[in-house]
Amino acid sequence: MFGLLLVTIIAWLLKIYSYALIVYVLMSWFPGAYNTWFGRELGKIVTPYLSWFSFIKPIGILDLRPLIAFIVLELAQYALAWFF
Repeated sequence: MFGLLLVTIIAWLLKIYSYALIVYVLMSWFPGAYNTWFGRELGKIVTPYLSWFSFIKPIGILDLRPLIAFIVLELAQYALAWFF
């Protein structure tokens, strides 16, 4: 019973983090959005995870790191659901 609750909480946290990553990426469309209080605080949460994917180089102006990071988060959610 406790294990199922723990898995559910972890799954929700991963989903919330995925949403935070999406919001952080969408903020790049708005000039100066990263310089707001919300942008700085969200950056403190999301940037360390994105730095794990720093070995992926941008293709022209297209940065694929957020996309790969989001896919990894989704795969972690599916693996968590599959194992439990």
